[in-house]
Amino acid sequence: MKEYERKQLLERIERDGATVGADIPDRIDVQGESVNLREFVFEIKRRDTVPPGERERVDRAKVNLRRERLQRKQRIEDDDISREEGERLVQAVIGIDRALNALENLGPTNLEAEIEAQERADKKRWTNFLKKVLGEDDGRAGRLDR
Repeated sequence: MKEYERKQLLERIERDGATVGADIPDRIDVQGESVNLREFVFEIKRRDTVPPGERERVDRAKVNLRRERLQRKQRIEDDDISREEGERLVQAVIGIDRALNALENLGPTNLEAEIEAQERADKKRWTNFLKKVLGEDDGRAGRLDR
């Protein structure tokens, strides 16, 4: 493959919107293991929330997909490959990117817990603000009345 062809392929991978209209591959080898990627992504996205045990599985999958993406990109950059092999690698990388985008945009694992945590943080900020405004900041040195 000529150098300008290699650069064109790499540019396609990094282009904004490269995943628009792209399909998630049915199967892909990720870190030496064959994965039904499309089925996995759609199974996870079908749920309203992702349970904690599944969240760990999704996080591991994202790490492995990022690693696989990098390895395939490096093959395009460094290996002596044909234009056809480069095209296959580009399509695989774009498919991986599409899967990663879908997995990154999953909803919160537990919406109720997230809302409660946000409310606690809001109350704490409000309490700290009121203490400062009223001069009751616990951070003062030398106070003996507490």
